[in-house]
Amino acid sequence: MKTTARAYTVPTERPESDGTLGWDSTTIVVVEIEADGRRGLGYTYSDAAAARVIEGVLAPVLEDADPTAPPMAWAAMRRAVRNLGGQGIAAMAIAAVDIALWDLRAKLLGLALADSLGRHRESIGAYGSGGFTSIEGEELAAQLGGWAREGFAAVKMKVGRDPARDADRLATARGAIGPAVRLMVDANGAFDRREALRQAQLYDDFDVSWLEEPVSSEDLDGLAWLRDRVPAGIEVAAGEYLWDAAEAGRMAPCVDTLQVDPTRCLGITGARLLDGICAAQGIPLSAHCAPQVSAHLCCALERAVHVEYFHDHARLESMLFEGTIVPVEGRLRPDRGRPGLGLTLRDEAARFLESDGASSAQGVPPRDHEEKERR
Repeated sequence: MKTTARAYTVPTERPESDGTLGWDSTTIVVVEIEADGRRGLGYTYSDAAAARVIEGVLAPVLEDADPTAPPMAWAAMRRAVRNLGGQGIAAMAIAAVDIALWDLRAKLLGLALADSLGRHRESIGAYGSGGFTSIEGEELAAQLGGWAREGFAAVKMKVGRDPARDADRLATARGAIGPAVRLMVDANGAFDRREALRQAQLYDDFDVSWLEEPVSSEDLDGLAWLRDRVPAGIEVAAGEYLWDAAEAGRMAPCVDTLQVDPTRCLGITGARLLDGICAAQGIPLSAHCAPQVSAHLCCALERAVHVEYFHDHARLESMLFEGTIVPVEGRLRPDRGRPGLGLTLRDEAARFLESDGASSAQGVPPRDHEEKERR
């Protein structure tokens, strides 16, 4: 198999922030793998360094791999990164390649990725996610209210950077979406457990039903402590920074809902293991970000309840890829008529290439042959 990995950095519309971090751009590492006249596409949201790991460490492992057996390649890649450490950049690199392998397999079978995995459902609900701490007032109302008008049953906003402002921001949000739309908040680990509990009591005044990462995801005792003490109508959720099934097994007993990010937790193969953990624990699974991959994945996971339709990723994926799934009445429905993820990289994506992150491990030929074949 022939492998290409390239990093693209896309500026945000304006500087953004959450409870603990600010940013003004997003980097996506896109992998393409060719075998038997088809090209699989996968990606992760990471540093450009992930592209170099793919080129230098993972691509040699894939040369003689079976394109119909992604789990075999996945196991080989995990062995290959042993001395790098299996988490962080290495895990995200494996995730991108694993997604590309599953996409390739589905294309070889002539099936949409969700169908090749085996669907549990035709479509999956999504929630609009943004509401950054860098916006408030009319701008916040327009974003969250816009999703509500489009038919999303839930929206999520960031909290915790300046807790004194959050009551006004929550009032704005609730006023914009009305009483019927679910309001969710994400603190990105901004609080210690006692402050998080005080804030949860405030959130309850605005009928908030989801509290994500009230404390650091590393504080499993704190997550469990809060889950048992927050107002009864609020779910405590975490998991977006899980790297593997071992970590998920420790976190699952501490939360109401486990989050899974297929671009971090070792790809589709890794995410399917986490679905089993959720089933064993009797809790729901929610996909974090990367909506184009997560839509297919969650249609095939037993415990999945929704996908995060994250503003930055939804915008970036539609800019870089042809064939993206557009939510209809707040739901994502993978198209059975488009093999794999149904995505192709736009030619104009090249303007976002990082010169030091681009790599061509095996000299993949021009990508337009597959697009012509589809037409």
